Amino acid sequence: MLKKVVFLVADERQGSAIEKMKKNMGAAGEHVFYGSADDWEKEGMEECSKEDILFVTDSSIMLSELRQRGNYGIAFLHDHNRQEDFSGASYAVMDIEDLEWESLEKAYLRQAGKPWTILETGRCLVRETMVEDVEEFYRIYAEPSITYYMEDLFPDPADEREYVKNYIREIYGFYGYGMWTILERESNQIIGRAGLSWREGFDVPELGFVIAVSHQRKGYAYEVCKAIVEYGENELGFQEIQALVRKENEASVCLCRKLGFRWENEAVDRGIGYERFVKKKKCMDGEGKEVLPWQDILR
Repeated sequence: MLKKVVFLVADERQGSAIEKMKKNMGAAGEHVFYGSADDWEKEGMEECSKEDILFVTDSSIMLSELRQRGNYGIAFLHDHNRQEDFSGASYAVMDIEDLEWESLEKAYLRQAGKPWTILETGRCLVRETMVEDVEEFYRIYAEPSITYYMEDLFPDPADEREYVKNYIREIYGFYGYGMWTILERESNQIIGRAGLSWREGFDVPELGFVIAVSHQRKGYAYEVCKAIVEYGENELGFQEIQALVRKENEASVCLCRKLGFRWENEAVDRGIGYERFVKKKKCMDGEGKEVLPWQDILR
């Protein structure tokens, strides 16, 4: 759990920006420390485990030293350190006056190898997938009806775990989103997967979902997918989201229509035919009324 953020800044001119950031953070700003390496040791920071601290520094040398010590650290970029080589940094922040605690917490979680919580619904929690989830995935995918309409997992669980490990690093690390794990909040049980990803050959992000047979026909798919579509539109800024569904998969076709997707066209991917549904984000005017696209106005 992130308890403190420590700015180790070589350029003292950045002090005012950091103080403004702390003020804008409100109560969370009390957990942000600013000073030199010598200063923070005098403030009793040693009481916190290094697993609870995120370091932010504008010095590439300091960042390298922090990483060598096993600390979690990210780069702080500003106008006066452009010559620094931060090529080894996995994360960097800039224009920090409006930086939010949540953004620092996400950087910390990624450094610590812990999953981001994406969203919560009335009954479910959606978070990033962990390697430890793979065992439960095999339980879900063991039902023949699951793999009838979608790609199966690797035959060898070791290969699937390696795939998930790479997915976390390359997809979550680059895009910040992808396919996620669904947990039922009451039982903390994994009941499926859902998320937004990119399919090769298409220029629109795609909604994907699978719910364990034991939890189907109970409204979980609609509940989670509705929240994910809203997240994609409002948080990720997607203007369109597609869903590719096998024509004979009537349940998923009905779900897409219920979510507000409209049939667009037929599509073929890797030799498999799909019905392609698209949902376009609603445009609202200044009075909160929906502005319809011109083709809908003429219809």
